[in-house]
Amino acid sequence: MSPEAAEVLRLLRVRGETLAVAESLTGGLVAAEITATPGASRAFRGSVTAYATELKHRLLGVDATLLAERGAVDPQVASQMAAGVRKALGADWGIATTGVAGPDPQDGQPVGTVFVAVDGPAEAMFPAIGSGKVVRLRLNGDRAEIRMESVRSVLALLLRELAGEQTGNERAQDTEQNGGT
Repeated sequence: MSPEAAEVLRLLRVRGETLAVAESLTGGLVAAEITATPGASRAFRGSVTAYATELKHRLLGVDATLLAERGAVDPQVASQMAAGVRKALGADWGIATTGVAGPDPQDGQPVGTVFVAVDGPAEAMFPAIGSGKVVRLRLNGDRAEIRMESVRSVLALLLRELAGEQTGNERAQDTEQNGGT
């Protein structure tokens, strides 16, 4: 259980919101990290591991032309995966991972190229970029290290969005619920 996953779930519970996950290169590791936290079912709706490119289109609604032209390792693909899983699973927030863990390059992208994305309620996201946010990562390490850093990074991205939007009143209510002053 990671501190990031625990904090994401805490903030989601405070806000009364839910989360869905779309994964490619992480192959279920994000969902596993979230569900390792006790009480995850109060905020976690589920996940789709769309490892095969055609599943990104069929299950998550990623544009088929985009996939054909750019491949699965692309910022727009990550964004559409996050939005697609959010819609498919009826969640307030969606997060996604896509990239190249290795050992070989994919879609013209070198090993260590990763895109993580978050999609949330329009009023909670930065209006200048719409309802989603994507971060490009250039990671070093072996396959396992790239995958685990991708997990940490997507949870950190969501945590920044959630923590940045939590109002002072919500923080006060959460402190009271947890026995604070």
